[in-house]
Amino acid sequence: MVLLPVMDHKAFLKSLPTDTQTRLTQRSDAAGIKHLLGHVALILVCGGWIAFGLPLWWVVVPIQGIAIVFLFTLEHEATHKTPFANEALNEWVGRACGLLLVLPFEWFRYFHFAHHRYTNIPGKDPELAAGQKHYEGWGPFLWHVTGLPFWVSMARQVWVNATGRVEADYLPERVRPRLKTEARWMVLIYLLALLSLFASSLLFWVWILPVLVGQPFLRLYLLAEHGRCPQVANMFDNSRTTYTTAIVRFLAWNMPYHTEHHVYPAVPFFRLADLHEEMQSHLLHEQEGYVNFTKETIVRL
Repeated sequence: MVLLPVMDHKAFLKSLPTDTQTRLTQRSDAAGIKHLLGHVALILVCGGWIAFGLPLWWVVVPIQGIAIVFLFTLEHEATHKTPFANEALNEWVGRACGLLLVLPFEWFRYFHFAHHRYTNIPGKDPELAAGQKHYEGWGPFLWHVTGLPFWVSMARQVWVNATGRVEADYLPERVRPRLKTEARWMVLIYLLALLSLFASSLLFWVWILPVLVGQPFLRLYLLAEHGRCPQVANMFDNSRTTYTTAIVRFLAWNMPYHTEHHVYPAVPFFRLADLHEEMQSHLLHEQEGYVNFTKETIVRL
């Protein structure tokens, strides 16, 4: 058996022919809008089912929650300006997703870029939550999976942004006024949503309760992206590709191809399967399904 040498992600990108790079990075409004309409339709159908109290509506609540919280993957994609060819559409879709998820889009863009720059590097990657303490035992793991730390952290972030007191090494000074404006609009909209609950409980049943129920599924999904991968600079070694169902790939906007995304972030979601074909022989961390990843994680707690 001949072992291929481990390839660095930079060497891989240099090895791709120019025409292949051009094809892979071609964005499309049609592909993005088609996928968006499907995702939004699922949310509207589930929301209508719950709102009208149709049979088994309570079973639909977690489905609605999963559909909404996985808009995170679209917001994430929008930070790279890749879901659509139209940049204004990328921006406004990203902001709308951020509003639904209490995840300010303007702030998240720079947070996420820092994550890409220093993926899985302690002290530099802002996504490394307190040294990944959620892997240190059942208590921290379950607390993380509830999603409650996320909601508390994001509510605090929105407030800090709104007051203009946000501080982070990855935030350029020039963007701070935009962060403040965005956060203040978010606070205003959330206050109006809260006031609406005195007149109708609709938003509670179709948005608030579902996202609380759905968030644990997103937390478990996200753990597989870099969890238990080496803390090194090579994107082939610090990220994981997870093989899953078409439904999960749809909801996650193809982000289970996560090594592919980190190696070449300019590739839009609908081209990631093509990129996977180009780099499959170089993948170092592959996983058959999120259930299997979770089982393996639990065994190691």
